Amino acid sequence: MRIKVANVRTPVNVRIDLMAKVCQMLRLDPSDISDFKILRQAVDARKKPNVFFDYQVSLEVPDTREELLREDNVSAMPEATPLRYPEWPHPDRPVVVGFGPAGMFAALYLARSHARPIILERGQKIEERKASVAKFMADKTLDPESNVQFGEGGAGTFSDGKLNTNVHSEYNAFVLREFYLHGADEDVTYLQNPHVGTDYLEQVVRNIRLEIESLGGEFHFNTCFTCFRQEDNGILHIFGKPDIDFQTQHLFLGIGHSARDTIRSLHKQGLEMEAKGFSMGVRIEHPQSLIDKMQYGPAARYLPPASYKGVVHLPERSVYTFCMCPGGTVMASTNDPETIVTNGMSERSRDKANANSALLVTVRPEDFFHHSPLDGLSYQEHYERKAFQIGNDYRAPGNLMKEFLQKTIAKNIRSIKPSYPHGIVFCDLKRCLPDYIVDSLRDALPLFDKKMHGFAHPDAVLTGIESRSSSPVRILRGTDRMCQTKGIYPIGEGAGYAGGIMSAAIDGLKSAIAATTTNPQ
Repeated sequence: MRIKVANVRTPVNVRIDLMAKVCQMLRLDPSDISDFKILRQAVDARKKPNVFFDYQVSLEVPDTREELLREDNVSAMPEATPLRYPEWPHPDRPVVVGFGPAGMFAALYLARSHARPIILERGQKIEERKASVAKFMADKTLDPESNVQFGEGGAGTFSDGKLNTNVHSEYNAFVLREFYLHGADEDVTYLQNPHVGTDYLEQVVRNIRLEIESLGGEFHFNTCFTCFRQEDNGILHIFGKPDIDFQTQHLFLGIGHSARDTIRSLHKQGLEMEAKGFSMGVRIEHPQSLIDKMQYGPAARYLPPASYKGVVHLPERSVYTFCMCPGGTVMASTNDPETIVTNGMSERSRDKANANSALLVTVRPEDFFHHSPLDGLSYQEHYERKAFQIGNDYRAPGNLMKEFLQKTIAKNIRSIKPSYPHGIVFCDLKRCLPDYIVDSLRDALPLFDKKMHGFAHPDAVLTGIESRSSSPVRILRGTDRMCQTKGIYPIGEGAGYAGGIMSAAIDGLKSAIAATTTNPQ
């Protein structure tokens, strides 16, 4: 009999044998227990200075011990239903465009179902892509086709590799376990806020690709999908650069939120789209030691680098933190020449001096929509170019907290050294962001500080601009997960159906399952 035990609390400053603790709680002999697993580990810091680890665990106990189910915090653990891989029922080989999380998990499922998918990725393999990104960080030489946004693994590869999500899905555990099986640490399967780390993601992404190839999958890197043509019999011709013409009846579009040229091409070809809200703002940097103290108090010395998550609801807008990177750096994340785009990154160790997070303000369609569902793309581009023009050399616009709140401009860096690789130009952020975003940030920051004392630290660095948290466009699809052109499955962030690694991976997985379990006409 498998049971789940919740609310197993242990102090953070003492190493505890967790299985022995559970045996003591349930008055069990250790010999009665088998297959002991941690399901969840969280830190409970609500009553500082008393900070605890809070665990959920599962274990096998003899069937004769049914009385355990009457214990507080104990419940029966249902048998997990493994994901099944029925044989691909169609005569064609599916084509997957983009090898970010959505395309990756779609292709992985299709490969295990013996569909032998063809994967088109406009960027480079992860090994080569890593070198291109390093070159841009070092000397500002940008490869528009292979960078922080484009290439094997998608935009999430050069982030923190965060695997937390607000999506409640039966596939969450599956995706987490696949990351673990392909090279991430096992703790991604049970931590409250799991992360892989940018340095580990390279290995994970490569291993997933190698499995797909071993099952007959075919990769075409440095190959940019441009358009399609559908024949009367439903066959889709897939075109791209360099010259390609693949034929399929199942096209999965995991193009990513930064493939604006592809989105515009698809719109021109008649795919139905709608404008959707997104967010814009800045990255905010604090000393990681300040965040640790803020979140954990004296117990911080026993715990890994702390994270935070916050939201302030103003009368007109919401302001919230996103993609918080403990012990990380602010990345130069553009894919377009002469634009500024920021993002955050942490390695597995999260051992850098600063913590950073996006600090974002909601942008509604009525803020940018005029005549086309693509207006949000132009809105993003407009402000990204304005941000570049302030320094004119990939230095990012920024300010310090004290001066930002006082509506002045800082003259010098103080106690917090910005981590953005190309340097910062202090300026009025209204030069590169809409007035309502800057005003909302000013209104919200003192309120954040009331919730997290020290958040409005006078030396905190605000670096602009963060504009790619999600897509401003959604490619419409039906309950069969296809758009109006039958056989085309828009998936992930670029299609407007996800907002992070986990949600994108699950979205791609669901579409692959739908295509595999649909009977041929």
